Amino acid sequence: MALTDTFTKNAKHSGKPSGDKHSDGGGLYLHVTAAGKYWRMAYRMHGKQKTLAVGVYPAVSLAQAREARKRAKEQLAQGIDPSDAKREAKAARATEAANTFEAVALAWLKATTAQRTEGTSERARTWLTRDVFPSLGNRPMGSIGPRDVLAVLQKIEARGALDTARRVGQTVGQVFRFAVAAGLAERDVTTDLKGALTIPQKNHHPAITDPLALGALLRAIHDYTGTPTTVVALKLSTMLLVRPGELRHAEWSEIDWDTATWSIPAEKMKMRAAHVVPLPRQAVELLQSLQPLTGSGRYVFCSLRAGKVPMSENTVNAALRGMGYSKDVQTAHGFRATARTIMDEVLNERVDLLEHQLAHTVKDANGNAYNRTAHLPARREMLQRWADYLDTLRAGAQVIETNTFCANKF
Repeated sequence: MALTDTFTKNAKHSGKPSGDKHSDGGGLYLHVTAAGKYWRMAYRMHGKQKTLAVGVYPAVSLAQAREARKRAKEQLAQGIDPSDAKREAKAARATEAANTFEAVALAWLKATTAQRTEGTSERARTWLTRDVFPSLGNRPMGSIGPRDVLAVLQKIEARGALDTARRVGQTVGQVFRFAVAAGLAERDVTTDLKGALTIPQKNHHPAITDPLALGALLRAIHDYTGTPTTVVALKLSTMLLVRPGELRHAEWSEIDWDTATWSIPAEKMKMRAAHVVPLPRQAVELLQSLQPLTGSGRYVFCSLRAGKVPMSENTVNAALRGMGYSKDVQTAHGFRATARTIMDEVLNERVDLLEHQLAHTVKDANGNAYNRTAHLPARREMLQRWADYLDTLRAGAQVIETNTFCANKF
């Protein structure tokens, strides 16, 4: 006889050690024990008597228990063991719950660290933490669709950060491809977003390329009253032609005082190739002035707030803004273009040496990339000329005629 809701609600344990079983038909029964009421279903599979745990009453109602019986019957008809199916579904749910976007993204960051510079990894982590995790972090990978990602990217666009939205989208795509390879997602859903975002206008990093204007900036830097690390970072930014991320991640262990060189390991470089920066006399003096302040730590330009991490990527740009140079006039990255343009067009330095010093890919006549120490003596002389020229500009002296200044460089 089929059970009723009233009977199910009022059924009591009779005191039997094994409990009381009340059948609803089709193998489904209510097992009442001293601990509670449980739905069970008896069935046979491959000639063996088995029991399927359906759920606990009242969390699982009579109607829901009957639906579970119906599904189990359908599985049996297909040769599927309902208990095995339930166990596999439970495991899949547990796996899905564990493999949230945040968990997979952090695993991706860790697994691919060697493929990026420290600065790139830091930016990716910041983008994910700030822009993606609040909306998608707790979502299982399989539950995230293209529109979910698009909603995140459109929020970034709404604040005017078009290039950041594009880069965050690329980062999310990398996380999804990592998940696909690990069997945690079916596909990269960001491929459906092609053309959905506003394409930012591609601009070069603003940079001063007029020697007289550069002289004025150098004087402003000389008079700047910020922290010692910021002041030295500003001065070396004008002098060494390195990327801002490479500079602020400089470590004292990378500085060789005997040879006056700074050796940057491959993992910190954009092109993933180790790079040697010869240090002009002025650069050595600046670093030596900073050593008493940060020399006991890892980073040359450590954060004075956090201590064990490098200074913020915004520090040099913020200092420039504080001196009255807007982001449309000069940026930290723009110092590379400043040096590249003036050293080529005014000082007539060799272009191949400039490209080496900028850590661009330069190949010989056979198509082989030069190694990190290629033309090091010539590059050392070139950077010393550049540092001396900067001193001349800062002093406000008349710009030296190109041929006179460079007469002895070859």
